[in-house]
Amino acid sequence: MRLADPGAGPAPEPAPAAPAARRGGLSRRAVLLLVAGGAAQLSLPRLAPPAPRSAAPAAQDRAAALLAAHAQALRTGVLAELDLAELGYRVTGLTAGEVRAELDYRLRGFDDYPAVLQRSLAWDGTGALGAESAQPGGAAAPWDLGPVRPVRGARCLVLGPGEPGDLSTVAGAADQAVAAVSAVWGTGWPQRLVLQLPSTEEQFARLLGVDPGGYQGIAAVTSAAAGAPVRTAADRVMLNPEAFRQLSAVGRQVVVTHECTHVATRADTHPWTPLWLSEGVADWTGYLDTGRTARQIAPELTRDVAAGRIPGALPADADFAAGSQGIAQAYEQAWLACDLIAQQHGRPALVALYRGIGAAGPGAGRDAQLDAQLRAGLGYGLAEFTQRWQAWTERQLAPQA
Repeated sequence: MRLADPGAGPAPEPAPAAPAARRGGLSRRAVLLLVAGGAAQLSLPRLAPPAPRSAAPAAQDRAAALLAAHAQALRTGVLAELDLAELGYRVTGLTAGEVRAELDYRLRGFDDYPAVLQRSLAWDGTGALGAESAQPGGAAAPWDLGPVRPVRGARCLVLGPGEPGDLSTVAGAADQAVAAVSAVWGTGWPQRLVLQLPSTEEQFARLLGVDPGGYQGIAAVTSAAAGAPVRTAADRVMLNPEAFRQLSAVGRQVVVTHECTHVATRADTHPWTPLWLSEGVADWTGYLDTGRTARQIAPELTRDVAAGRIPGALPADADFAAGSQGIAQAYEQAWLACDLIAQQHGRPALVALYRGIGAAGPGAGRDAQLDAQLRAGLGYGLAEFTQRWQAWTERQLAPQA
């Protein structure tokens, strides 16, 4: 898929799309994915039980003491610039040559509860601890990537090994995002962001604990415990520098505001919330007041409409999976659905619908719950909403629009 830069100038008439295999660049919509809890365990309870004390109590006590000293050395050494409210390890396993542990860390003023990472440290059972790394398949700690240079904004903290100027640019976008999101969604969320800007795409994948190949072209991921109480998760917005830097200033702002919306709406987001709605409201908030037209925001879908391909149904959750065919159109369709609600019923109606669906619970099924909430909030059900959305899509993306 091709990058359609949301910060570019007025968009020309969309050209016929090249085959996906031959089109270079990024998918603009693929930059806006939410991974719930993908980077670390971000709220209690803990993932792993402690190592059985009956197995080797003396060794475990020795390992625990070494880990406590190691944590203190980190706090006064390489992490001295971080204002940490908490940093500690808990032994979860002992094997030949290795200590496995949970690492809890909490950033003062930003984390109400700690982020939890799964760590592996070399140890021969007698001497000092050796090299430390993430456990296989686990997420890296920010300081695994290199020196941590925190940059603090009015409402955010940006961590990364990069240049201070780059981190400051991200902090400025994050402060704007917090204000923009609060203007739509209110101030009942912590109104703060922690962002991580690694130096390479490989480091970005390490922060997520994933294969780098699966996240190429993804500019940002929010790790958040979906449905957790508002003040209990250590949210992180991870930025892919190689994708993020290809966006214009407006494009970067859209991405950060989108991710900030996920943080602000996490407590209202549940497994029964359709992804078209959760991604749609994030996109709608991100593009609000940018001056972009529907045809500029939805270039892939504009081509489809020009070719007579009107979507037959609202996008399914699977349509938003990284690498899925038509992911660009799925995000564009989601944005149009939310734009329809906001324009025809008002912004408060969109916010109320989102929160109402979250509060309603799973009920008899997602479609039944969605139908009931649409009727309560908009005055008509899912079938009529789908028809209105199809007509809205065609009207907004038509050449004369």
